[in-house]
Amino acid sequence: MKLIVVDVGNTSTAVGLWSDGRVSHVAHCDGGFAEASRVVEALIQNLKPSSPQTLSLAYVSVVPKVDRAWRLFAKAHNLAFRQVTHKCFDATTGRQSMLKIDYPKPETIGADRLADAAGAVSRYGAPVLVMDFGTALTAAVVTSDRVWRGGVIAPGFPLMRDYLFERTAKLPRMKIGTGRAPKIGRSTEEAMRFGALVGYRGMVREIVAELKKNFKTDFRLVATGGFAKWVLKDLDLPFTIDPTLTLYGAGLIASVGMPA
Repeated sequence: MKLIVVDVGNTSTAVGLWSDGRVSHVAHCDGGFAEASRVVEALIQNLKPSSPQTLSLAYVSVVPKVDRAWRLFAKAHNLAFRQVTHKCFDATTGRQSMLKIDYPKPETIGADRLADAAGAVSRYGAPVLVMDFGTALTAAVVTSDRVWRGGVIAPGFPLMRDYLFERTAKLPRMKIGTGRAPKIGRSTEEAMRFGALVGYRGMVREIVAELKKNFKTDFRLVATGGFAKWVLKDLDLPFTIDPTLTLYGAGLIASVGMPA
């Protein structure tokens, strides 16, 4: 079984090919729908000679305004459109065996967080704590019975950087994603980098400690998202970094109940 997987985030769109539980041909597109759809079109063309069966598009989005464009794209290219939502995990779908949801308003859970959680449980088991380091920092808690219990949402690095730049008169737009924190800030840029990176690691450490205490559980720690490797590089927590987790989870969810 092959699925084209698309993960639309606030900063970029990730595209890949899900095939029998493996993710390949991954691309990260910063140009929105126009760029990402061209990447998917190229992928479709490459697949046609070796994949005569009808393809499907597994779709994860936290940007509702582009959902219609992707639906129309799928229809125009004869792709079955399979969008990840909380409804994927109701009692009639068969997906409850991979993940159940215990949440007052499940319709408010981001599709990327559901894909992360389902993918993490499949790859690493439960209990698991999944953190996604993107535009926002999100965390999802899945207990040993494979039940989604809730999560955490905090500002991500891009939001912190942009807020400092936009709300102050003299602070520059800090470069993020590479480099280490200095021993101390000896310039404005270094001071901001120290505050952001060291402070952010402190926030991650505190979130993990509090959730472990609240659930009295030693969670398996899994991280994904564009800033995960940078943030966690020197952090004394045993995170497994999985760059393709969201795409994998989307494909996994979409594959259940579909003919091989």
